[in-house]
Amino acid sequence: MHTSLPLVIAVIVLAVSFDFINGFHDTANAIATTVSTKALPPKIAIALAAIMNFVGALAFTGVAKTIGGKIADPTKLEYGVLIVLAALASSIFWNLVTWWYGIPSSSSHALIGSVVGAVFASAGGSHVNWSGFLEIFEALILSPVIALVAAYLLMKLAYALFRRIQKPPAKVNRGFRYFQIFTAALQSFSHGTNDAQKAMGIIVFALVAADLHTDTATIPFWVQLICAIAMGLGTSVGGWKIIKTVGGKITKIEPINGATADLSSSTIIFTFTQLGLPVSSTHVISSGIMGVGAAKRMKGVNWGVAKRIIITWFITLPISAVISAAIYSLLRLFFE
Repeated sequence: MHTSLPLVIAVIVLAVSFDFINGFHDTANAIATTVSTKALPPKIAIALAAIMNFVGALAFTGVAKTIGGKIADPTKLEYGVLIVLAALASSIFWNLVTWWYGIPSSSSHALIGSVVGAVFASAGGSHVNWSGFLEIFEALILSPVIALVAAYLLMKLAYALFRRIQKPPAKVNRGFRYFQIFTAALQSFSHGTNDAQKAMGIIVFALVAADLHTDTATIPFWVQLICAIAMGLGTSVGGWKIIKTVGGKITKIEPINGATADLSSSTIIFTFTQLGLPVSSTHVISSGIMGVGAAKRMKGVNWGVAKRIIITWFITLPISAVISAAIYSLLRLFFE
């Protein structure tokens, strides 16, 4: 029963739901700075983000292959489909909880932690590919650190450059508002190239576990398409609570530092996508905003909000793993 077609369909529905929730949960990542500086009206910014998320989701598959094959081998797991069900249910639950409280947590951390927790509960630690998990974990931890440093340095460079040019602040701001339209589109595209692929990878994991697909290195186009559509639709809904946190509560956003934060973070997300490594766009972009804020004035960053975000980053992996293990245990009782 644990490899029956209805269960596989349930996995696909949950995975698409995860991508949809990821879309509205992470809308703030792409457009918060653009909306807060009034570079674009909210509705137009969200429409732009939805379209570019969709396009980005169809552009790459490397991260999907990593998620599908590097955490565990689905061919060696007797209850692989139940593992994916538990992981998705846990990730969705945690995403909704953090969205409700307006905390920009990581959908990536939630999904990775949930998969590890469910595999551990099902088959023990020996079936977790710890080297693959460590590679993913390093990318998740290092990417926001790199984003913070890169945004800080780029912001310092921008300030130095425009001090030399000595243009009136109003003209500089007007120019950067136009530039923010480009950076918002780039941010949304890079988000789609990385985040949407996580659901693709988890669907393929389930298909291989159920003997309905041959390997995790090949991502069927229909899987790409439904995940891209779900991500785009979810983005169109918008996560206004998180937009308020990212767009204004971390630091005061101006056109110049908003564009700089977007440019640096989208470049980093896209670089990790090219390497086939999943990152948390939430972490990367929040860190970029902290970096540009610190470049102007260390006291200009609301470190209280930043601290709350960072704590959520660290607790998401273990909490989602525990929740997933518990859900998996309940599913096993139900299906046995």
